[in-house]
Amino acid sequence: MAKDIYGLIGFPLKHSFSARFFAEKFERENIDAEYRNFEIEDILQLREVIEQNRSLKGLNVTIPYKERVLPLLDGLSPEAQRIGAVNVIRVERASSSGAQSYRLTGYNTDYVGFKQSLEPLLEKSVHRKALLLGTGGASKAVAHALADLGLKVQSVSRTAGKDLLTYSDLNDRVLEEYKVIVNASPVGTFPQVNNCPDIPYQNLTPHHLLYDLVYNPAETLFLKKGKDRGATVKNGAEMLERQALEAWKIWTA
Repeated sequence: MAKDIYGLIGFPLKHSFSARFFAEKFERENIDAEYRNFEIEDILQLREVIEQNRSLKGLNVTIPYKERVLPLLDGLSPEAQRIGAVNVIRVERASSSGAQSYRLTGYNTDYVGFKQSLEPLLEKSVHRKALLLGTGGASKAVAHALADLGLKVQSVSRTAGKDLLTYSDLNDRVLEEYKVIVNASPVGTFPQVNNCPDIPYQNLTPHHLLYDLVYNPAETLFLKKGKDRGATVKNGAEMLERQALEAWKIWTA
């Protein structure tokens, strides 16, 4: 009997937290399964991945497909529906007259992973407003989590748009008002370790909290510059671990 397969879809997939996390989990807990990276250049290749891997039970979804995958799914969890982005897919198969059919359901565990890892750091009297850097799929889950934690959220993008600030809008007055800054963009990810979001770091204070969804390197330039100004800093490693554990619950329920 073929062992169960789980995996990750995205492009590119140079450094995968999920592959390492699940490989170690399967070995540690003696689980007869394997985790594969499926680097696909077009989201429509998802069908090939599903059909060519008959033992595939579940997928993680990363950049740039957290939103693009939505039209290919048969259903969404309430959280994924509300957020408008998916990072976990449950694959359910059925056989009828020798023909294989499958149902794909999308979930969002980025939300709970981020919320649980950020909440202990918040000081409600200080951390009332957050700047959210980036507007991709991950940022949607983060925005909902921040709002549910009681923070007013302001998104920041490289290009102007409705209800958006651009990086050139950020100044001392903005940073005085917004004490939480979350980087939900890939800026600063290995190997581009000398890059960081273009914010006025000189205006950061010990009252600021900087959270970077990037986990490789463990201390991005964004976090280092914040720490140098006395800010509280945290990377995305705990978020990833928490969302992965939630994904496993979904796949094996």
